[in-house]
Amino acid sequence: MACVTFLQLVMDILQGTLDLLILRALELTPMHGVGVAARIHQVTNGAFVVKPGSLFPALRRLERKAWIEGVWGPSENNRRARYYKLTRSGRAQLAEEKRNWYRMTSAMNWMLESEG
Repeated sequence: MACVTFLQLVMDILQGTLDLLILRALELTPMHGVGVAARIHQVTNGAFVVKPGSLFPALRRLERKAWIEGVWGPSENNRRARYYKLTRSGRAQLAEEKRNWYRMTSAMNWMLESEG
């Protein structure tokens, strides 16, 4: 039972991390899905590579939660692409996710740096 609980915790953390990365990537400007993945890769110096199999379900999930809004438009090479932007509630969620992230990483640092 503990393994299932731990696995669910890990999955929740990974999903929350991806949501945070996507929301942050869209904070400054709307962009299409491939642009979101490229921005995450660029800003993290290649530490995070978000593949389509993870990215597009996450974008749909965030859109269902009304944290982002997508509209169809032409891409740089005149193909049809869905462009995403943060909504007002998405901006509020991003602020909350950032607070949670800082709280969690601070707690982990305290634990890892504690003596004994």
